[in-house]
Amino acid sequence: MLHWLRRRFCADLAIDLGTTSTQIGLPGDGVRLDEPSVVAVSRAGGRVAGRGTAVGKLAWQMLGRTPDSIHAVRPIRHGVISDFELCETMLRYFLRKVSEGSRGLRPRVLIAVPGCITAVERRAVFNSAERAGAGRIWLIEDSRAAGIGAGLPVAEPLASMVCDIGGGTTEIAVMSLADVVAAQSIRVAGDALDEAIVRWLRRRYSLRIGELSAEQLKIAIGSAAVLDHELTHEVSGLDTASGIPRRALVTSEEVREALAEPLQDIVDAVRRTIERCPPELIADLADTGMVLTGGGALLRGIDRFLSRQLGIPVRIADAPRTAVVRGAMICLDHLERWRGGLDDGLRAA
Repeated sequence: MLHWLRRRFCADLAIDLGTTSTQIGLPGDGVRLDEPSVVAVSRAGGRVAGRGTAVGKLAWQMLGRTPDSIHAVRPIRHGVISDFELCETMLRYFLRKVSEGSRGLRPRVLIAVPGCITAVERRAVFNSAERAGAGRIWLIEDSRAAGIGAGLPVAEPLASMVCDIGGGTTEIAVMSLADVVAAQSIRVAGDALDEAIVRWLRRRYSLRIGELSAEQLKIAIGSAAVLDHELTHEVSGLDTASGIPRRALVTSEEVREALAEPLQDIVDAVRRTIERCPPELIADLADTGMVLTGGGALLRGIDRFLSRQLGIPVRIADAPRTAVVRGAMICLDHLERWRGGLDDGLRAA
């Protein structure tokens, strides 16, 4: 009865606190919020611009375009809170947005975090969420949530492998019998791909562009494997030699060349994870293969590229961007079953 009353007046929340975007879902109701993890701050006094309105989508539009009086900030870098005050401000804004009608009760939240963060960084997540208005707080590793959200049979005595390529980190895990057998977390993901494009254009074309422009170029023509029909896209930036704006026509082959190094880092991390598995589970992977989740799974041909490099089947999950938050929602819906794999803060330093 108490459980029903809590669900009736203050729903539990599943949160994917990502470097690029924050997603919040309600068990039984789906993903209710999906906004960029960005806050716009007035430099005079460090207050949030527009009295708290410049958070999420509006603040993202300001990135790289603000005057000196306003600073658009991403408070999470590589899956870790880099600015505690702004992360708290952002979380409070998002929680209020999805918790209307909570009758003053503090929601219970399950937050997905990278496996590579330290105990101190985990404690920072707990503190920020608590100050933002959360009640009971649990943490779950991104890879575990992604595997559950992708529909893998993680509770069976069979190897289930997931690779979640987010904005700041790539999470790889092999799971069996509802636990993680081997895992790897590296801080090479979507942001690293964008930065590689920025560096390559500056080296090849003497053209300086921002990370947002690099991301748009990656989305427009980026690929990990050879395309049936190669693409072109015009990009604008600053000519580093003349100091004036100019445009350049870039091909998908050139972008693929720029992405080669960070993609190889991801391949190496997957190989290290597989090498740490028992032989029987490695044999399973030859048949079950690996599932890709996260925004990075949307890069053209990345499933074919990884399959060719690793020699195992690779497929992309349905709606890969929301796999983590969907998995967290499933855990909240069946809390007693999954509680043993959650961090309730008692182990945080």
